[in-house]
Amino acid sequence: MLIQFNFKNFKSFRDESTLDMSATKISDFSDRVVSVGKEKILPVAAIFGANAHGKSNVLEAFRFMHLYIIKSFAFGGDSDDIKNRSEILRPVPFLFDADSKNRESLFEVYFIDSEENGAKTYNYGFTLNQDGVNEEWLNYKSKSSRGDYRRIFYRNTADNELDLSGIPQKSQDNIKIALEKETLVVSLGAKLKITKLQHIRDWFINNDFADFGNPEVNFILSFRIPPGFVNDKTVQEKTIKYLSAFDPSITGFNVKVIKDENNKDKKRVEIDAVHKVIGSDKTVSIPLQDESSGTLKMFALYPMLQGVLENGGVLIIDELNSRMHPLLVRSFLLTFTNPEINKNHAQLIFTTHDAWQLNGSGLRRDEIWFTEKDSDGITKLYSLADFADDDGVKIRKDENFEKNYLLGKYGAIPSLKYFDVLGGNEGVTQ
Repeated sequence: MLIQFNFKNFKSFRDESTLDMSATKISDFSDRVVSVGKEKILPVAAIFGANAHGKSNVLEAFRFMHLYIIKSFAFGGDSDDIKNRSEILRPVPFLFDADSKNRESLFEVYFIDSEENGAKTYNYGFTLNQDGVNEEWLNYKSKSSRGDYRRIFYRNTADNELDLSGIPQKSQDNIKIALEKETLVVSLGAKLKITKLQHIRDWFINNDFADFGNPEVNFILSFRIPPGFVNDKTVQEKTIKYLSAFDPSITGFNVKVIKDENNKDKKRVEIDAVHKVIGSDKTVSIPLQDESSGTLKMFALYPMLQGVLENGGVLIIDELNSRMHPLLVRSFLLTFTNPEINKNHAQLIFTTHDAWQLNGSGLRRDEIWFTEKDSDGITKLYSLADFADDDGVKIRKDENFEKNYLLGKYGAIPSLKYFDVLGGNEGVTQ
C-alpha cells in the first residue's frame, strides 16, 4: 500500500509537496483504516480544487514517476543518437521563476508490502533534470525493525557515487556496465531480473491510471476489455453483475472475434450489449459503443478496478465524477472503503469537482485534499485534517464540509466573475 508520495518542482508545484495516505489519529470512520505492519493507512484520497489550480498535476507527477521507472532501462546510449534521446521522458519543472526551471525535480514514495509478503516498508525515490538522473535511492525497513531504514542502494551522479551494497555482487557488476545517466538503477535492475529491483518495479506496474477529463483517453479506454472477457463466460457474467449495479437493462454480451483476411495474426473484437425486450422473453443487441457515455465509462473502469482489487494496487483517476452521477461515484468509493470487498487493500486516488462527495461519501478529513494556486502560479497541496482557520482552530468532524468548502472556508475554489463576452462591464465578482 502507498504510504506517502513526495514530489517537487513539477509543473505548478515548485516546492516539495506530500500526498500522505497515513491515517491520522482522528476518529472518523476508523473501521476503514487498514493496519499493515506498524502502519495505519487510508484506502482513499480525494483531491478538490478550482480549475487550473494543479489537481491533475498531483496525479501527473505520480504517473511521470511510474512511466520513468517502467521505461528508463531503454534510455541512454550514444548522446549523438538523436532518435534515442528524443524518446527520453523529461520532467516539466516549474517554469515561472528563473531558478526552478533549471533545477532538478524530485519523485519519492514510501510503500509497504502486505502481511503475506512480510510487511516490509520501502522508501524509493530519485531526482532528475533535463540531462538525466542526479540521485536515486532505495531503502527498506522490516516489520520488526525499530530503527532507521537500511540501504539497498544509493546513487549520486554529481559525486560519481554508486553504492550497490544491498545487491548481489554479480548483479552489481552488470548494473555498473550497463547503467546510463538517463537510466534508473531500479529500471535497469528489473530488466536484468534482479529480484529486489523487480519487486519495486512491479509495485508500480500494479498501479493503474485513467484521465476522464481527456476526450482522447476516454475514447481509448472505451475499447479496453477485461482480461479473459472474450473467451471466458465467467468474466462476462462478473462484468454484467458489476454493470447491473447502475444499468440493470444489460443482461449479457455477444462477442465476435473477426480475423483479418490479409493477416492471420491480426484480429478485432466486436461486442454487443444484450437488452431485454419489454413485455417479452426476447432480447435485442446493440453495439457496446452505442451505449451511454456513463455506461462506457463504467465498462472502461472495470478492468482497472478488477486489476487493483486483485493485486492490491493503486487506482489513480483524474475527474472521476465526469459523466457519473454522484451516487454512482459514492458506490465506486465504497468498493475501496469496504474491507469485505477490498480484501487486498487496493487504494483509490482521484480528483473531482463534485463537492457533494465531501459529505455524501462519508470521506474522512484526512482523505480530503485540496490544491490552491497563489498569485505567482505556485500550487500548494493540503489536507482538510491539517487545515486550520485564522484562529488556528482545526476543522471538526461534524462540520458541513460541502457548504463550508463552497463558501470558501477551506480555500481551493475559483475566484468567480461574470463572463462578459461582449465587453462593457468591469468584471463584476459573483
